Order: sequence, then C-alpha cells, then structure tokens
Amino acid sequence: MAVLASPIVLIQSVPPITRAFTAITIISSALYGYLSWKGLGVEAVRYMTMVPGFAIYSPWTLFTSAFVETTVFEFVATIIFVPPSLKYLERLWGSIETVKFIVATIVASNIITLAVNCIEFIGTRNADLFLYGMPYHGQMALQIGILVAFTQLIPEHQVQLFGFIKARVKTLPMAYLTLSTVLCLVGYQCPWIIIQFGWYVSWVYLRFYKKNTADAMGGTDTYGDRSETFSLISWFPPFMHYPLTLLGNFVHSLATRLHLIPTSGPDLEHGAYAQVPGTTRAEAERRRAMALKALDQRLANNTSPSMNNSSNNAAATQSRVPVGITPSGSTNNIAKDTEGVKTKSDTR
Repeated sequence: MAVLASPIVLIQSVPPITRAFTAITIISSALYGYLSWKGLGVEAVRYMTMVPGFAIYSPWTLFTSAFVETTVFEFVATIIFVPPSLKYLERLWGSIETVKFIVATIVASNIITLAVNCIEFIGTRNADLFLYGMPYHGQMALQIGILVAFTQLIPEHQVQLFGFIKARVKTLPMAYLTLSTVLCLVGYQCPWIIIQFGWYVSWVYLRFYKKNTADAMGGTDTYGDRSETFSLISWFPPFMHYPLTLLGNFVHSLATRLHLIPTSGPDLEHGAYAQVPGTTRAEAERRRAMALKALDQRLANNTSPSMNNSSNNAAATQSRVPVGITPSGSTNNIAKDTEGVKTKSDTR
C-alpha cells in the first residue's frame, strides 16, 4: 500500500500547471505516435503540428504543437528537463505567471517562425518546402525560455551535464543557441530555428512584461527586470556591445512612445537596479555573484600596485628604524657595548 501511495503523493506535490502541462504532453505525443502507426500520419501532422501552409486553417496549432514530440529522443529530453524546471518556476512565480510565460514563449515563437517561412516562400516560391514541408513541433522554444529564466534567477549556479560536463547556468542558453545556429546553417531549419525565436521572446517577456508580485517589490506592481546584468548586450561579447546598444536604445524608445512596454517606476535603463522577485536563496545567490565578480576585478586591478607599494613601504620603514628597535640580537650587543663604556668611565 505504501508503494502505491508514494507515486500519488509525488504527483500531488507537483504544482497544478506543471502537472497539467506534463500530462497533456504525454497524451498528445502518445496520440501522435498512435495515429502515425495507424497510417494517419498526414492528418496528425496537419492538425497537431504547426505547418505554415495550414496554420491559417488550424490556428490552435500555434500553441498545441508544443505538446507533440515526434521522436522518442525528443520526448525523453522534454520529460526529463521541462517538468522539473516548470515545477521550480511555478513555485517561485505562481501559477498565473507561469501560464503567461509558457503561452507567450510558445505562441510568439511560432508566429515569428510562421512569418519567416512566409518570407522564405515569397523569396523562393518553393511552397512544398517552406509552406508544407516543415511541420514545427515540440518544446524547444520553451526549453531555451526556461534556460533564460534560470539565467535571470540563478546565473552562477553550476550544473552537471551527462555526468561529466560542468557548466554555469548563464552559459547554457547561448550554448543551445549556438547548436541551433549550426544546425540551421547545415539545413535543419525545422524545428531548430524555433530556438532562436524562443530565446529572444522569453528574454523580452522577462525583461519588460513579466509582472512582479507586489509583496516582493515593496507593495507596488512592477514589470520585468531592467537590471544591467540582464540586459541584451550581456549575452554577447564586448565588441558587439556598442552597435547593439544603439539598436536597443532605438527600439526601446520607439516601443516606449507606442506604449508597448509597461512602465516600471524610475528610469531603470540608466542605472537603477530592479530587484528580481523570488526566493531569498535565489536573490542572495544573484547578489553574491555580482559582488564576487566586482571583487575579482578589483583584486586583479590592484594586485601589482599593491605589491610594489608594499615593497617601497617596507624599504622606507627599514631605513627609518631607530637603533633601539633593531632585532633582539642587535639590541643585546648595543646594551653590552653601553655597559662596557660605563665600566671604563667608572674606572677612570
């Protein structure tokens, strides 16, 4: 009885949105596999995955296609990574904000993918490939979106991949993005290109639109995370910072004038720090990482001058030391010489 009770207790401990999301993923993937096995693969692709040419007739696939994993490898990778990650985020953000994040990341990424395929069709007139030959599916956009969220919350946390690869959380999104770029360049646009859009959409949502709870922000509702550690240029190497800053400032000012970005108190883009709401441990780790980085830079800059100053100070101090503060052996010799001088003077 205890053996049967343990899985039930485990399932009940999972937050409701994570539980429902995982169940729908399992059912949808199993249904797709069953229909394909029964010879109904064409219908399954049309009505369960996001095919650009059919999306106007089946718009629900802009969201439901994420619940379909077409291969065993994709299904296993999704089940291992997504449910535990959503469980962590749902307990941190709450169910409503987790649902908003899931829907925004999946739907916006699929819409951008649909637009890109339409542009490719207009340029090449190859409808068989770009309109009907690329069925987008799976949770790759959500996976990289979760990695972006973890980069915001616990950037310095170290994870171990495949049992022997150690990496910090903040390096994982760009590694996944690099893999997507390489596979797209060699001809595997579907479904890997959706990772590109999932990264950007999730960053935009967390940067500007995610609502922070009032109790975590001192009683007022704020949106996004405008801190410098989560800026767009922080994802790229230094030589790209200047052009990206110009482009980002232009887009941000345009979006602000069009009221596309919710206001979030002071002008946080110019130095003010927006605290990311979350658990005490997550915020403490975030602040600790920033402090350690600043300390390392300061130590690296001050090591050489400090050593030179110490040597110069030691030499100057030694030259100014009076006779009475010499080492113990020298002090005894001086005392003995002094006594000898006194004895001679007494004898005289």
